[in-house]
Amino acid sequence: MKKPKVAIIMGSKSNLPIVEKAGSILKDFGVEYEIIVSSAHRQPGRTRAIAQGLKRKGVDVVIVAAGKAAHLPGVIASWVSIPVIGLPIGTAPLNGIDSLLSIAQMPKGIPVACVGISEPENAALLAIQILGMKYPANAKKFKEHKRKLAGK
Repeated sequence: MKKPKVAIIMGSKSNLPIVEKAGSILKDFGVEYEIIVSSAHRQPGRTRAIAQGLKRKGVDVVIVAAGKAAHLPGVIASWVSIPVIGLPIGTAPLNGIDSLLSIAQMPKGIPVACVGISEPENAALLAIQILGMKYPANAKKFKEHKRKLAGK
């Protein structure tokens, strides 16, 4: 049976400490993932090739972390038909408000889900919920996670 897979893409290595938190949650839920660094601004050709190869690699959901203008989630979403979750990164000078608005205000026809600023845990959990639509084991694990939250 195919194992669920998530790609986490970020435009800069500086986002690694944040996205690693999403990876940790995915790992806890038994979800295979890979972290990819590619900038839509500095490496547009490479970024396009990566995006267009995701489905072939068996990726079910993409988490895309981006700061400042937050161009990357929309660029990835324009090239794929799988769900894209935008993770705005809190960066100076606007502390991530610019990233949040850039990701949340995508034009019609190019949907990108958006979680809170520098909230990788929620990005991972949303990915797991989406995976639960296709993989019953993920749905079961997520329900158990919510039961544990209720007990806190």
